[in-house]
Amino acid sequence: MKHPNHRVTELPKEELEKEISTWTREQLINWLSWNDPNGVYKDEDSLDEFGNIMTIEEGREIMLRQIEEGRE
Repeated sequence: MKHPNHRVTELPKEELEKEISTWTREQLINWLSWNDPNGVYKDEDSLDEFGNIMTIEEGREIMLRQIEEGRE
């Protein structure tokens, strides 16, 4: 059985963009952390590593890129 987070990875690009445009920053961080457990997405980790936090726009871009790369 697939994890519920897989649902969005199966959406066509246009539907995916529409879907994640409604997500909160927290939802994006949770998905990104699930999809890439070694990535730095949570605020505390990001502040320690980079000195800043990920914006919601950056989160959306990263998520779209990760899904597109997973489709290749």
